[in-house]
Amino acid sequence: MSELLTLDELCARVGLSVRNVRFYTSRGLVPPPIRQGRSGYYSEDHVARLDLVQELQAHGFTLAAIEGYVSALPEDAEPEDIALARTMLAPWQSDLPVDMERDELERRAGRALSEEDVATLVALGIVRVRADRFLVARTQLGIGVQLLDLGFPREVAEAARAVYQDHGRQMAEELHAVISDQLAPRYGSLESERFQEVMERLKPLSVGGLVTAYESAVAKAARGAARRT
Repeated sequence: MSELLTLDELCARVGLSVRNVRFYTSRGLVPPPIRQGRSGYYSEDHVARLDLVQELQAHGFTLAAIEGYVSALPEDAEPEDIALARTMLAPWQSDLPVDMERDELERRAGRALSEEDVATLVALGIVRVRADRFLVARTQLGIGVQLLDLGFPREVAEAARAVYQDHGRQMAEELHAVISDQLAPRYGSLESERFQEVMERLKPLSVGGLVTAYESAVAKAARGAARRT
């Protein structure tokens, strides 16, 4: 998103009414509009925060819990940081895909999308094409559009996706073996509900552990490359 949005444009982007946006603003869940003269405008940060509020509501958070969650975000949190916070709410998957038509996809993207743009978003795993409709990971769409604006090539996205899928499959198989061999036997058939609760608690920790391990490995690889140059 390279331009500021009016209130009506913001509402169309996030799928909320004017009344809801103003209510969330009054509760401090999103910052006030950016004033330019007598008019108020909204930025990428507003979109990301409203998406987060809706995600929290979908997970059953009360208004008080949402306020507490949002207030814990750093004041200088970037939209990408907020998108990651949303991602961590949905264990095992980065986003629940939303079915939409081409015009809605472009409206949420903030601009027209060429066929090459759509192909790149597909390669990034953000969009899936189903006939003449699209399944879209909303939490990641903004980041994908930013990559498009930076000229991110589709072939790199396809190569990276192959790496994610290969290592993701390996990780899933190894983690499943650990759970099956070491965790599941500790819970008998009479404790199936307790085992399910343990798994639900484990999911977000697994996602967090994966992110931490990835960041550490990337930093280590960068240091190694720097020493070789």
